[in-house]
Order: sequence, then C-alpha cells, then structure tokens
Amino acid sequence: MKTFLMLHGVNHNMFGKRDPVQYGTATLADIDAQLHALAKELGVTVESYQTNSEGDMCERIHKAFTDQVDGVLINAGAWTHYSYGIRDALAILTVPVVEIHMSNIHAREAFRHHSVFAEIVKGQICGFGIDSYSLGLRAVVSAAA
Repeated sequence: MKTFLMLHGVNHNMFGKRDPVQYGTATLADIDAQLHALAKELGVTVESYQTNSEGDMCERIHKAFTDQVDGVLINAGAWTHYSYGIRDALAILTVPVVEIHMSNIHAREAFRHHSVFAEIVKGQICGFGIDSYSLGLRAVVSAAA
C-alpha cells in the first residue's frame, strides 16, 4: 500500500481558532480525519505531522526521504513564502510533492503571493478551504501512480 505524508506547518495547530474568515472553523484533527477517510477510499495510507519548528519540519522531510514515502503534501503556512531551508529539504525528495493552502494566497497580502517551493513542487492547490487537502491528496496519489 502506498504511503503519503501530510506536513502541516507553523500555527496549524491553531486551526479552528485562528482567523476563521481565512481558514474556517475546522480543526487540524478535522482536516486529518477527512484526509484519512479519503486515503482509505483511495486505498492508500496518510501519515500527518505538524510542527511549529522549522528545523523539526526539515528533519521530518529528511525522514520521509529515508522512509521512501510515495508522495508528500505540504501546507507550510508562512514558511511557504521564505523558508529556503524547507525548500531545500523538499528538493531532496524524489517523489511528487503537492503544496496546499486553504486560502487563496494570490488574493491575499502581497508577501503571500510568492512561494519559494513553487519551482520544486508538482503543483499547488489553494483557495478551497478544507477541500484543498482532499484535492491535494487526489493530485499526489495520481502523480505517484
């Protein structure tokens, strides 16, 4: 069975409490439950990981390489726009990586319009709220087929 890694970034542990206009009221547990249900339907496994530490995120990406996961979903939050460390860790991976955002980052503040990951990911899904995660899982599973 193929295994995919969902990486949740900085402040995502506060989903459900943080800026409901942009992020809705779903919690991180709600998002993970939706992903696990869809994974079961698709016949794959999803492992979720969240951290507020940039170094820990890089370490988890390195472990994904060592573990030979079949693909990676990442919603790095604000790190998307400036973390070359996470970008370089993702570049080590030889599997499809799909970048996810609940809000439409291109319709928000100017600093959010740029992703330092864009050049190395398979694609980006943004603006569909919690459904961005399901769309992302479908995309990464398809790309890994």
